[in-house]
Amino acid sequence: MTGHVTGIGGVFFRAGHPESLAKWYADHLGVTPFGPWPQAEGVSVFAPFPADTDYWPAGKQWMLNLRVSGLDALVARLEAAGIVAERRPEEWDTPETGRFARITDPEGNEIELWEPPK
Repeated sequence: MTGHVTGIGGVFFRAGHPESLAKWYADHLGVTPFGPWPQAEGVSVFAPFPADTDYWPAGKQWMLNLRVSGLDALVARLEAAGIVAERRPEEWDTPETGRFARITDPEGNEIELWEPPK
Protein backbone atom coordinates (compact mmCIF):
# COMPACT_ATOMS: atom_id res chain seq x y z
CA MET A 1 0.00 0.00 0.00
CA THR A 2 1.33 3.44 -0.85
CA GLY A 3 0.53 6.62 1.02
CA HIS A 4 0.28 5.21 4.54
CA VAL A 5 1.90 5.72 7.93
CA THR A 6 4.83 3.38 8.61
CA GLY A 7 5.49 4.15 12.28
CA ILE A 8 5.94 6.81 14.91
CA GLY A 9 8.47 9.41 13.81
CA GLY A 10 8.82 11.20 17.14
CA VAL A 11 7.27 12.11 20.45
CA PHE A 12 7.12 15.83 21.21
CA PHE A 13 5.87 17.44 24.42
CA ARG A 14 6.23 20.61 26.44
CA ALA A 15 8.56 20.63 29.44
CA GLY A 16 9.38 23.17 32.11
CA HIS A 17 13.08 22.31 31.90
CA PRO A 18 13.61 20.64 28.51
CA GLU A 19 17.41 20.40 28.67
CA SER A 20 17.55 18.69 32.08
CA LEU A 21 14.58 16.47 31.22
CA ALA A 22 16.25 15.39 27.97
CA LYS A 23 19.39 14.52 29.96
CA TRP A 24 17.32 12.48 32.46
CA TYR A 25 15.77 10.45 29.62
CA ALA A 26 19.20 9.87 28.06
CA ASP A 27 20.90 8.97 31.35
CA HIS A 28 18.23 6.65 32.74
CA LEU A 29 16.39 5.25 29.72
CA GLY A 30 18.92 5.54 26.90
CA VAL A 31 16.60 7.71 24.79
CA THR A 32 18.68 10.04 22.65
CA PRO A 33 17.03 13.46 22.64
CA PHE A 34 16.89 15.57 19.46
CA GLY A 35 18.78 13.06 17.39
CA PRO A 36 18.29 9.74 15.74
CA TRP A 37 17.18 7.15 18.27
CA PRO A 38 17.79 3.70 16.79
CA GLN A 39 15.02 1.34 17.84
CA ALA A 40 14.55 -2.38 17.77
CA GLU A 41 11.84 -3.53 15.42
CA GLY A 42 8.64 -4.40 17.21
CA VAL A 43 5.02 -3.54 17.69
CA SER A 44 3.67 -0.18 18.80
CA VAL A 45 0.20 0.54 20.15
CA PHE A 46 -1.72 3.65 19.14
CA ALA A 47 -4.77 4.01 21.38
CA PRO A 48 -6.89 7.04 22.22
CA PHE A 49 -8.42 6.56 25.68
CA PRO A 50 -11.65 8.06 27.06
CA ALA A 51 -11.19 11.53 28.60
CA ASP A 52 -12.06 10.16 32.04
CA THR A 53 -9.64 7.21 31.98
CA ASP A 54 -7.95 6.32 35.25
CA TYR A 55 -5.16 4.41 33.50
CA TRP A 56 -2.80 7.38 34.20
CA PRO A 57 -3.13 10.59 36.28
CA ALA A 58 -6.14 12.77 35.47
CA GLY A 59 -4.10 15.97 35.05
CA LYS A 60 -2.04 14.55 32.16
CA GLN A 61 -3.17 14.31 28.54
CA TRP A 62 -0.75 11.56 27.59
CA MET A 63 1.36 8.72 28.98
CA LEU A 64 4.53 7.50 27.32
CA ASN A 65 4.83 3.72 26.93
CA LEU A 66 8.34 2.49 26.12
CA ARG A 67 8.98 -1.01 24.79
CA VAL A 68 11.87 -2.56 26.74
CA SER A 69 13.97 -5.69 26.87
CA GLY A 70 15.12 -7.01 30.25
CA LEU A 71 12.50 -5.27 32.39
CA ASP A 72 13.85 -6.63 35.70
CA ALA A 73 17.40 -5.41 35.01
CA LEU A 74 16.14 -1.99 33.89
CA VAL A 75 13.96 -1.62 37.00
CA ALA A 76 16.88 -2.61 39.23
CA ARG A 77 19.13 -0.02 37.54
CA LEU A 78 16.47 2.70 37.85
CA GLU A 79 15.85 1.90 41.52
CA ALA A 80 19.60 1.98 42.20
CA ALA A 81 19.51 5.54 40.80
CA GLY A 82 16.68 6.45 43.20
CA ILE A 83 13.86 6.20 40.64
CA VAL A 84 10.86 4.41 42.09
CA ALA A 85 9.33 1.79 39.81
CA GLU A 86 5.80 0.64 40.49
CA ARG A 87 5.09 -3.02 39.75
CA ARG A 88 1.74 -4.78 39.94
CA PRO A 89 2.52 -8.22 38.51
CA GLU A 90 -0.83 -9.67 39.58
CA GLU A 91 -2.64 -6.96 37.58
CA TRP A 92 -0.27 -5.91 34.81
CA ASP A 93 1.76 -9.00 33.87
CA THR A 94 0.01 -11.50 31.62
CA PRO A 95 1.19 -13.97 29.00
CA GLU A 96 -1.01 -12.19 26.43
CA THR A 97 0.18 -8.61 26.98
CA GLY A 98 3.61 -8.95 28.59
CA ARG A 99 5.09 -7.32 31.69
CA PHE A 100 4.88 -3.74 32.91
CA ALA A 101 6.40 -1.27 35.36
CA ARG A 102 5.75 2.45 35.78
CA ILE A 103 8.07 5.29 36.65
CA THR A 104 7.66 9.06 36.74
CA ASP A 105 10.04 11.54 35.13
CA PRO A 106 11.25 14.63 37.05
CA GLU A 107 8.33 16.70 35.69
CA GLY A 108 5.68 14.24 36.86
CA ASN A 109 5.01 12.49 33.54
CA GLU A 110 4.16 8.84 34.00
CA ILE A 111 6.14 6.40 31.86
CA GLU A 112 5.01 2.84 31.33
CA LEU A 113 7.81 0.36 30.67
CA TRP A 114 6.52 -2.57 28.64
CA GLU A 115 8.28 -5.85 27.97
CA PRO A 116 6.15 -7.55 25.28
CA PRO A 117 5.49 -11.28 25.54
CA LYS A 118 8.14 -13.46 23.99
